[in-house]
Amino acid sequence: MPDLAVVAAGLGQLLHAAGLPATPERSARFAEAVTLAAPATVDELYWLARVTLVSDVDQLAVFDAVFGQVFRGWTDVADMRGDSPTSVPPPRRASDLSRAQRAVGERDGGQPAGATGAGGQDAPTATRDTVVMTASDVERLRGTDFASLTVSELDQLRSLIAALPSAPPLRPSRRRARHPLGDELDRRATLRRARRSGGDPVVWVHRRRRRRPRRLVLIADVSGSMEAYARAYLHLLHGAVRATRAEAFVFSTRLTRLTRALAVVDPDLALSRAAAAAPDWSGGTRIGAALRVFNDVYGRRGMARGAVVVLVSDGWERGDPAELAEQMARLSRLARRIVWVNPRTANARYEPLVGGMAAALPYVDVLVSGHSLDALDHVVRAIHGDAPDRRYGGGS
Repeated sequence: MPDLAVVAAGLGQLLHAAGLPATPERSARFAEAVTLAAPATVDELYWLARVTLVSDVDQLAVFDAVFGQVFRGWTDVADMRGDSPTSVPPPRRASDLSRAQRAVGERDGGQPAGATGAGGQDAPTATRDTVVMTASDVERLRGTDFASLTVSELDQLRSLIAALPSAPPLRPSRRRARHPLGDELDRRATLRRARRSGGDPVVWVHRRRRRRPRRLVLIADVSGSMEAYARAYLHLLHGAVRATRAEAFVFSTRLTRLTRALAVVDPDLALSRAAAAAPDWSGGTRIGAALRVFNDVYGRRGMARGAVVVLVSDGWERGDPAELAEQMARLSRLARRIVWVNPRTANARYEPLVGGMAAALPYVDVLVSGHSLDALDHVVRAIHGDAPDRRYGGGS
């Protein structure tokens, strides 16, 4: 009988290869649920896996396919031993396939998933090719520039963008908590513990400062030059607000706060509310004026103090670059870290010669492209502080 950890890890690898955000944490959660519930049938196991590994209704079709491969007798994950899966299985029934998967099958000239051949029998080979095609399309789209994606292709990556871990680094809090490796003696706790040993403080209780995440502030450019990337980064803002209580802003000719608009669970409702809240969408670019409003209204109140600030813009400034340099200098004195995301830097021949970008660059700690889903990993590492700093002087 295979080990539970091997089975959970193998299932997670298959789901990840099929395009689902199956992280090691979710696989561990699935193994823990199996240990606690002790399912007696495959159907009971199915529901345990579904509630722990699936986060969106659009993932059910591929999940059912992978679950059928593993637990309906098609593949033994114990034979994988950490190897990457080479194929993705067909779903158990054609009615579970999403409309996107049917469209892929029809586009390539084949029958829709679950269609019947001339002999009146199901076509499992066509179904398997359709699901594999869907997974490979997701892998292909991961490295594609956001500006080259259509609305339907971007919708396929929406859940993956929103699920990116955007938690900022931790900072020491003023509050202290007990910890065996603490640097301060908790006298009261030590004296209370000494009652058990006749007043002799045999066991010393220590404490240290708690650690809590730094505030994360995301400010995205939604002007005309950034419209192709604004759609993708709006999904990132929605996921960050939901997961880390980040503060979200967009700007074009003026600054608009979207934190409350993006705090709802439904992504479609969140995006529609965000679009309605920013009437200057796809307008001009006034980065300096927008940062001045942020510093005056929000930054001075403490929102930017010690925070990780992420600016998403190509640096095309219609206003005075001197104003942008002044506001970036103010922001650098408040923020702990400034990450500038400029999709134009993905071009190897790019040079920061634009007036706005050249004025802001001395106060930027890290400059990344973030032009695709794969490039967003660099943005996440920059937020965490794992990316090497690119300081140009003047940044704090």
